[in-house]
Amino acid sequence: MKNDLERDLGLYATVTISMGAMIGSGIFVLPALGLKKAGPAVILAYILAGLVVLPAALSKAEMATAMPESGGTYLYIDRAMGPLAGTIAGIGAWFSLVFKSSFALVGLGAYLLLLIPISDGLIKIVALGLAALIVVLNIVGTEQSGKAQSIIVTAVVFALAAYVLNSGFIIEPTRFQGFTAKGADGIVTAAAFVFVSYAGVTKIASVAEEIENPDRNLPLGILISMGVMMLLYTLVVAVVVGLNDPNVLTTSGPNGGPSLTPMADGADQLLGGFGVVAIALIAILALTSMANAGVLASSRFPLAMSRDSLAPTQLATVSKRFSTPRNSILLTGGLLLALIAFVPVVELAKLASAFQILVFSFVNVALIVFRTSEVDSYQPSFKSPGYPYVQFAGFFGGLALLTQMGMFPILGAAGIIVGGIGWYLIYGRSRTDREGALGVILEGQQDGEVASSD
Repeated sequence: MKNDLERDLGLYATVTISMGAMIGSGIFVLPALGLKKAGPAVILAYILAGLVVLPAALSKAEMATAMPESGGTYLYIDRAMGPLAGTIAGIGAWFSLVFKSSFALVGLGAYLLLLIPISDGLIKIVALGLAALIVVLNIVGTEQSGKAQSIIVTAVVFALAAYVLNSGFIIEPTRFQGFTAKGADGIVTAAAFVFVSYAGVTKIASVAEEIENPDRNLPLGILISMGVMMLLYTLVVAVVVGLNDPNVLTTSGPNGGPSLTPMADGADQLLGGFGVVAIALIAILALTSMANAGVLASSRFPLAMSRDSLAPTQLATVSKRFSTPRNSILLTGGLLLALIAFVPVVELAKLASAFQILVFSFVNVALIVFRTSEVDSYQPSFKSPGYPYVQFAGFFGGLALLTQMGMFPILGAAGIIVGGIGWYLIYGRSRTDREGALGVILEGQQDGEVASSD
C-alpha cells in the first residue's frame, strides 16, 4: 500500500502525543472517584492499572515496528486474527477513543466553572467550539497538531511537577491512615475504574506512518511515556490524597458525589485562590490536549479499515494539500460533536473503558499469534521482553479488571462486539478474502492431522 502520509513526528513528538492521550481525566477528574472506592490505597490502584496496561504497551511496541502503518490496534488484531476480529477491534477502538475525547471536552466544564460562572448550556457550546478547532487542526496537518500537542503536554508536565514538589511541604500524614481499609477488592475495583487513565499510551501506534524512524521512535515513545505517566500518576494522586479531607473530597461533587475537581481542591489548600485558577487553566489545557490526541489517533482507524475494504473507500482519501486523511477526520469529528451535543458522555466513557480493557487483553493475544505463526512478513525490530509470560499476565489481568466494571459496561462492550460482527457480515465479508496469521496456524494443524491420518 502506497504511503500518502508524511513522516514528520520525531521522538519528542511521539512521547508527548502518547502522554497527551493520558494526561487528562485520569489526573484531573478520576482521583476522587477512585478514592471513594479504594480509600488512600487508590494510589496502589493507579499502579496496578499501569502494570496491567504495560504488557499491551510492550506488545504494541513490538507489533508497531513490524507494521509501521496507520491503524494501530485494528491493524494488529486484523493481521493476527483475521478481518472479522479486526472489524470488531477497529470499530470498538474508534468508538472508545472518540467517547474518551468527548468526555474530556465535556469534563473540562467543571474546571471552567472555577474560572467563570457560566451556564451548563454555554459549557457545552465551549466544548463544541474546542472540538471543531481540534478537527480543523488535525485536517491542517499532523505536524501542526503534533507541535501544539508537544507544547501543551510539556507545559502541563512541568506544572504538575511543581504542584507535587510544593505540596510535599504541607501534606497531612494522617490522611493516609487506614490505607488499605477497603481491602483488596476496593483496590481492584478502583484499578478497573481508573484503567482508562492509561488507555492512550499506545495510541501513537495509530499514526505510525507519520513517525520518523518508527523502528526506534515507536517503542521508545511508548515505553518512555508509560514510565513517566506511571510515576506522575502515583505522585499526583498521593498529593491529592495527602492535601484533602477525604470526606470533603468524596462528597463535594454533583449530587453529593465525589469531587470532579480534586486537583483544584488540593491547589486551594496549597496556594489559595491563585492555585485554584492556575490548576483550572492547566486542567483545561490538559483535557483539550487529551481530546486532540484522541482525534489524531482515532481518525486513523477508519482510514486503515477503508484500505482493507472493511469501510467505504472514501475514508482512505488523503488530502493532497495537507497530507492528512481528511474524510476520516471529518467522520471522527462529526461523531465527536454529536456525542458532546446529545449524549451523557460520562456513562459512555465507562463503556469505552470496559471495551478498552477487552481490546488491550486481545492485543496480547495478537502478539502470541504472530510469534507462534512465524509468518515471514512479521519482522519486528523490537521484541517484547518476557514473552509469552508477560502477554499471558496482561490478558488475564485485563479480564480480571473487566469483571469489576459492573454489568452495564460489560453489556455495552458486548453490544459493540455484536455491532462489529454485523458490519463485517453485511459490508466487509463480501469485499475481502484475507485471513490472519491465526489462519496460518490453523492450516498447519489441519495439515498435521491429514498427515497423521495418512
